[in-house]
Amino acid sequence: MSQYTVAIIGTGPDPRNPTVEGFAMGYRHAEAYRNNEDCRLVACADLVPENANAFADAFDLTEDGIYADYEDMLVAVEPDVVSVTVPPAIHEQVVVDCARSGVVDAVHCEKPMALTWPSTERMVQACWRRDVQLTFNRQRRFGRPFTEADRLLDAGEIGALRRIEIGWGDFFDTGAHTVDLAGMFNDDRPAEWVIAQLDYREEDVRFGAHQENQMFAQWRYDNGVHGVLSTGAGASLTDAAIVLRGTNGTLRIDVDDGPMLELERDGRREVIDVDGETMHATADDGDRFGSRFHDRSIGDAIDALRTGEESQLSGRIGLNTAEILFGGYESVRRRGRVDLPLDVDDSPLEAMVESGALSPSEIDDET
Repeated sequence: MSQYTVAIIGTGPDPRNPTVEGFAMGYRHAEAYRNNEDCRLVACADLVPENANAFADAFDLTEDGIYADYEDMLVAVEPDVVSVTVPPAIHEQVVVDCARSGVVDAVHCEKPMALTWPSTERMVQACWRRDVQLTFNRQRRFGRPFTEADRLLDAGEIGALRRIEIGWGDFFDTGAHTVDLAGMFNDDRPAEWVIAQLDYREEDVRFGAHQENQMFAQWRYDNGVHGVLSTGAGASLTDAAIVLRGTNGTLRIDVDDGPMLELERDGRREVIDVDGETMHATADDGDRFGSRFHDRSIGDAIDALRTGEESQLSGRIGLNTAEILFGGYESVRRRGRVDLPLDVDDSPLEAMVESGALSPSEIDDET
């Protein structure tokens, strides 16, 4: 079988020095493609010449594979697969342009999907209309703490799932992983409603998007399972990063302080072997740009392209998570429960900050 040709849009700066402006995820994607025998990296595009040149040096790309303009690259190279690792604000533009190019078979995009709910829908629709596979790099689905928890859940080790509790990270950025994992544990079912509240007393902008300081959210899936998220420094109500509560037991997935995965049942706790993996990395990552999770994520997308089956990273499944995230912020704006499907034309959090309805400078820590 011939290899898929691959191009990266948005190489980013030095991945060894990540900032809230970017983690140079293009390097992590590229390394995963390099480790996949079905793929051959042939080109990159970045508006900053020194970034593109450094990336090309790292991955042995020739001069004719380096571009400033990604549309020029698509015309000249006609790659089979494109990874989009630009900031979320321009995900929609780049993904839709790739779909409309007529030369790309698959797009693998970084998360969060986009900065507004309509953008997420338009991306998925544009790719569906042109038969272009669209996946998003929700790579933690492939970490052993999560896959083993999912296996135990499917095997009935804690009975029927009743509630998923999240106490890790934030709602929008990390939530693109944690709420996605909640969906995975519940067979990727859609939610019926979401209700939430947040605190934003200190400005926090990451990758061009505002992030709340503290969040509480609850949602209900269409099969009756509930999701609960409680985040913020010292504010989480959960006793692990993710807790799965069933009718006959509990699974706890932790971050760094304790066992990565623990099963509690019949009054006893059992540490589950996850091959030395953590929430973030595998035991043999070594001196890599990314983790083996990225290898598995890219591998899943490429396998889906080859077989024609839907990837668990598909844009369609990703909409379930995005709807909860934007629905949660809309609940804050409405001061009430939001029934889904969601109907908003913006990012509620960004709109509240821009309008002054939510202003960190106006909140007094002393009160």
